[in-house]
Amino acid sequence: MATLSDIGVAAAINILSAFAFFLAFAILRIQPVNDRVYFPKWYLKGLRCSPLANGAFVSQFVNLDFRSYARFLNWMPAALQMPEPELIDHAGLDSAVYLRIYLLGLKIFVPIAFLAFTIMVPVNWTNNTLEHSGLTFSDIDKLSISNIPNGSLRFWTHLVMAYAFTFWTCYVLKREYEIVASMRLHFLASEQRRPDQFTVLVKNVPPDPDESISELVEHFFLVNHPEHYLSHQVVYNANKLSELVNEKKKIQNWLDYYQNKYERNPSKRPLLKTGFLGLWGESVDAVDFYTAKTERLSRDISLEREKITSNPKSIMAAAFVSFKTRWGAAVCAQTQQCRNPTIWLTEWAPEPRDVYWENLSIPFVFLTIRRLIVAVAFFFLTFFFVIPIAIVQSLANIESIEKALPFLKPIIEVKVIKSFIQGFLPGIALKIFLLFLPTILMIMSKFEGFISLSALERRSASRYYFFQFINVFLGSIITGTAFQQLNNFIHQSTNEIPKTIGASIPMKATFFITYIMVDGWAGVAAEILRLKPLIIYHLKNFFLVKTEKDREEAMDPGTIGFNTGEPQIQLYFLLGLVYAIVTPILLPFIIVFFALAYVVFRHQIINVYNQEYESAAAYWPDVHLRIIVALIVSQLLLMGLLSTKEAASSTPLLITLPVLTIWFHRFCKGRYEPAFVRNPLQEAMMKDTLERAREPNLNLKGFLQNAYIHPVFRSADDDKIHVAMEEWEEEPSLIATKRRSKRSTPLSSKHGGSSFSSPEANKERSKP
Repeated sequence: MATLSDIGVAAAINILSAFAFFLAFAILRIQPVNDRVYFPKWYLKGLRCSPLANGAFVSQFVNLDFRSYARFLNWMPAALQMPEPELIDHAGLDSAVYLRIYLLGLKIFVPIAFLAFTIMVPVNWTNNTLEHSGLTFSDIDKLSISNIPNGSLRFWTHLVMAYAFTFWTCYVLKREYEIVASMRLHFLASEQRRPDQFTVLVKNVPPDPDESISELVEHFFLVNHPEHYLSHQVVYNANKLSELVNEKKKIQNWLDYYQNKYERNPSKRPLLKTGFLGLWGESVDAVDFYTAKTERLSRDISLEREKITSNPKSIMAAAFVSFKTRWGAAVCAQTQQCRNPTIWLTEWAPEPRDVYWENLSIPFVFLTIRRLIVAVAFFFLTFFFVIPIAIVQSLANIESIEKALPFLKPIIEVKVIKSFIQGFLPGIALKIFLLFLPTILMIMSKFEGFISLSALERRSASRYYFFQFINVFLGSIITGTAFQQLNNFIHQSTNEIPKTIGASIPMKATFFITYIMVDGWAGVAAEILRLKPLIIYHLKNFFLVKTEKDREEAMDPGTIGFNTGEPQIQLYFLLGLVYAIVTPILLPFIIVFFALAYVVFRHQIINVYNQEYESAAAYWPDVHLRIIVALIVSQLLLMGLLSTKEAASSTPLLITLPVLTIWFHRFCKGRYEPAFVRNPLQEAMMKDTLERAREPNLNLKGFLQNAYIHPVFRSADDDKIHVAMEEWEEEPSLIATKRRSKRSTPLSSKHGGSSFSSPEANKERSKP
């Protein structure tokens, strides 16, 4: 059985690992050759210059100032110095609010831990129930609720503490929800003009035999939003074109590489083999080979672009519609446009950086089918992952396996090996099993058809949290209890098994402590080292980088990774709230995680991460909901646990807690969530009025004209698309319609730059 010394060994291993990571980071970050790896955000902002260009040759690569090595932890106070308003200006509201999740953990668990160790631990410790129970237990388990005899009056202490912890958690959550909602509204009100403030995404445009999608969208909004409609951009299926453009970029990079190689040594033409990975095959001139491929791809791109712009089938039943005012966009995005609620569906357009263009080409009718397929796949993924969880739990409870594999006992009983297996190996094994899960879940979210990166990450985060709740939390408790109390299950009657499980749940704290130390302590410390980006950068810099632009592209600043980071934080909230009552010894380990992670991620957000999009903390309702779910789970598990401990008089009083918690969530949802899903018309009108007063001659159409053009068109190197885009600036021309219901439309066509129709086609449509 695990002892305090085993946990001590595990803690020592993880503390030493974390310290080694921090020490390596402190040394590597001050080396000039690594400057772009550890401060890429400042390079992207143009506020930092490479130190490789100055000084002696050696000092360009190695820091010779030995005094700087003595200040290897000065990055910690530096990370805490930037005020929050400045942090928001520097990194955005998403990043600043993400850091508040770690602060929220400290605000909740520090007072709870103080109360738990002051009141709960003495109540649990001063018993000897486990010693006479026949269960497999550890010294840590004596601090848990399992050490209190059945029917004891001491359970009233746990009941009172459950109420105290619930009220405190709800108070902190309400206060934080209020602060974040206020921050979001202030951020939106004070932010500079953005295209998404004026733009709505329209989906499921109904087909019409007489009009194109572009004409149909234009006429619909001219009739129904005549005072505010400005322009529109239809959505093209440009996925194949995007693949060709990306392939050309890769080929162009190799062409530049071999051209530079030839320029350095003109006497020798570079050669390459055309076989797999250049290992075999015919040797050809590398420059000529890649020049020919680049020219071929350029022709394919031109043909594909021409095909898209001339084929009506390439236009999807969706469009980005822009308005003259924020108020007009807000009204359109938040109202039903048609008598039939399944067509002309409107929603706020994501900001241009946030658009996931590949999914815009998915027909709306296929989305329901795709989501059903993903739901079934996710169910089986979650179910079958119980197998590796059971394997991990067998490592965590190695004594129970000794009976099945007695020949391993001499090896396992060696103190160092036993401490390593029980205190370190289960956590790292579970971490490895979970390594590929975020990628799988993100692929599922993309298949479902979400049209923004933020929505993809929020969906993936939701599934990741559910997966961890089922497998890491419940799976670890159930399979771990089965392994740990295997002998008791075999010799007990069926009626006694629930009581054994109830007594064993608190004792799974040992496994979760090791998991927190591996994933939380050592994992966070490894995050700041950035070993993988460091290696990749230097490999690219050595083999592929040819120009300063290439060197900038070789930097991988990364992002917060909301789809993986936030669910992982929520697992710690769940563990902390569940075990605060039953096994309080877990709380200090969680507090250390939140404090360490706050400092580390603050440093990364300031110096490293370059967020791909800005959602103005739209994810906060999900954060709030998952903490509420963790709170309710902790209350239900406590009720179940006390029911197995024959605490009949105190258990019914716990029923009130989930009811109050659900009521509290509904209150917060009604009071604060609208700030995250709607844009108040009052705020939109105020910004519009101020903008008209300050910039009366603002050319809004010019500001919006290229915002929602597909990137492969926006970066086109020929003139065809640019000519088409110039139509945004032209005077509106009259476009009549063949549909009798629209012939009386008194408004002229804005044409919006969305239609690539020829003048001859326009004349043809104008005929009666």
